[in-house]
Amino acid sequence: MSAERASRPTVVVTRPADQAGVWVQGVHAAGWPVLALPLIEIVPAADPPALRAAVADWTDLDAAMFVSPAAVGALRQAAVPAPAPGLRCWAPGTGTVRALLDWGVARAAIDHPPADAAQMDSEALWSVVGPQVRRGHRLLIVRGVSANGHAGRDWLLERCRGAGATVRTVVAYRRQPPVWDATRRAEAARAVADGTVWLFSSSEAVGHLRDLLPQAAWSRARAIATHPRIAEAARALGFGEVRTCRPTLPDVVQALESSP
Repeated sequence: MSAERASRPTVVVTRPADQAGVWVQGVHAAGWPVLALPLIEIVPAADPPALRAAVADWTDLDAAMFVSPAAVGALRQAAVPAPAPGLRCWAPGTGTVRALLDWGVARAAIDHPPADAAQMDSEALWSVVGPQVRRGHRLLIVRGVSANGHAGRDWLLERCRGAGATVRTVVAYRRQPPVWDATRRAEAARAVADGTVWLFSSSEAVGHLRDLLPQAAWSRARAIATHPRIAEAARALGFGEVRTCRPTLPDVVQALESSP
């Protein structure tokens, strides 16, 4: 191991376990020690037959929005067939695009924010898909809910309904806190105080960390957040250093490289 790599802080990847691998590999390949510490556990929200019935066969839709890679993964786990050719598939970020491609969706059928968008979120996606939406447009939003039943922001849903679309939603998965044993809890507590950099891609993950370590002193903790709203959550928790970048591997690596 080079002296430079040895002197770099560990980066904690907090994404759900089934999404963390590509980030762990990418950050490690860029020369940083990495620890996978998922702060959100993804579990099915309904039994497979119920989920298949909720989605039906895609034929009565003009578009379907998949809010995250977990939304795609939940449908695949339930043996839901990939969207029919001709259906527009909306993805708010690159991870969801990859998940759709892996499912067999044609790249030309996927609408997503441009590569140079300032953020990968509903607002950036709306700038792309807004022209599709008209009175009578039929949209399905595939999403998850948190442990308290919260489904997330409805910003894009409200925009579509305001433009005359008929919008249905289906809850495909649940987000819940991970269960930590004493070893994992101690590992996380050390990472709060030893200069480790926490990589957050969800405000909910920040909240789970707060609940899992209620006695932690956060003033020495460091974070990189992939959206300003997530950065606000980390600062509100008390993180002493919070940097913001776009949710792409090159942007995360650049943020790490520019950390003091």
